[in-house]
Amino acid sequence: MWKKVRDMYKPIEIDRENLTIMGVRFPDLETLDSTANAIGSNMFEGFEPTEKLIRFYLDYKTGKIKDAQFLTALKAVI
Repeated sequence: MWKKVRDMYKPIEIDRENLTIMGVRFPDLETLDSTANAIGSNMFEGFEPTEKLIRFYLDYKTGKIKDAQFLTALKAVI
């Protein structure tokens, strides 16, 4: 049986005025929007975001975590 969209994921707190997602501050609106879109798409696949995972993604996207460190750093977060 098909689930209703509202039952597929729970809403997350996105504050475009203060540039935050679940309390994690973003450097600009473009980065916030692209991250929110990526998170939303993955939530349809069952991803359940947390503040730690959002911070991790932001650190990766802004270059604080390098490709070579990605898997090791991710294991520490989840």
